[in-house]
Amino acid sequence: MDLDTARQELEEFIPHVKNISDSSIKKMAGRDLMRFKEFKKQGMAVKFGRFTQKENKQIQKNVEEFLALTGLDSAEKLLFTSRYPEDKDTIHRLKTEHHFCEKISEGIPRPWRLIYYRARKMFDPNNYKGRYTTEEKEQLKKYQALHGNDWKKISELMSRSNLSVAMKFSELKSAINYGHWTKEETQKLMSAVEDVMRRKVRTENPSSLSSLDQSDRDLWIDREQLYQPLPWTEIETKVGSRYWRQCKQKWNSILTRKLTRGQQLCKGTNGLRTKITLIKRLYETKAEDASEVNWDELRSAVGDVPRAYVQSKFYRLKVSFVPCWKRKTFSEIIDYLYENTLPELEEKL
Repeated sequence: MDLDTARQELEEFIPHVKNISDSSIKKMAGRDLMRFKEFKKQGMAVKFGRFTQKENKQIQKNVEEFLALTGLDSAEKLLFTSRYPEDKDTIHRLKTEHHFCEKISEGIPRPWRLIYYRARKMFDPNNYKGRYTTEEKEQLKKYQALHGNDWKKISELMSRSNLSVAMKFSELKSAINYGHWTKEETQKLMSAVEDVMRRKVRTENPSSLSSLDQSDRDLWIDREQLYQPLPWTEIETKVGSRYWRQCKQKWNSILTRKLTRGQQLCKGTNGLRTKITLIKRLYETKAEDASEVNWDELRSAVGDVPRAYVQSKFYRLKVSFVPCWKRKTFSEIIDYLYENTLPELEEKL
């Protein structure tokens, strides 16, 4: 099937198909289109968003049946094959012979990719491993000396996520200060961000700056650029005394204060309203994972703030109100906040 035909046929089942890349369309035409048509015959619509408890049980059943069929002894081997280099060829052969894609998605009217990601989340034994031990920290330093910043390789060696090992190493390698930010540190951060912004403006629109010397002009950028990702490891190096995540949090706090003209969004009555709005909007998204949430859309619901502010508010909500949140899925956390925390906050308001 050619690409245009595949896209047209998929549009019946996926309204946002125009936003999907060509390579993904090709994969979906092979893995999903026939499934979608079969579900249509059964009167079942293709679903997105939060997985139901019934769907989770179906995924568990599909995985267990595939393990029984192939003789593989763990879901981790099946779903995280790269962690088992010695068995990799055998596992790939078994997946191909026994039609892994079809089996894992049986009975679930969703794109195969989403089912696969959900299964990986459900069966990953490395989820929520907690704090790094002293031995793990030393291990991480050794692996980074051997493999540089190849975080994928290091994450496999340490059975931690890519982001986790990268962030932890950034923390370890810096002479970290955990106290209040001094005026000197804050000024270094502001200067570092300004340097990055100037370079960005120069690169994206050099003609607008050609008539003036950089050192003699104010920096004019549009608001949307303030919300874009910045090279935090570079900024960390310029600041010197803080690791990149601290720099990012501090900058977002400065940005929030400036954009809201000092309004106390997180305190008193305003703070309660912000929490209530955030919980309601997150619940309405029906997202199964944080990656499915449109944080920019939520940002506009809360106020004129950076998206990182909204993400940090959600983090504080789950840490403060959700017991054993590390052992809960994203949707379970949202359900708990909506069913238990929201009524308390509304009563308090």
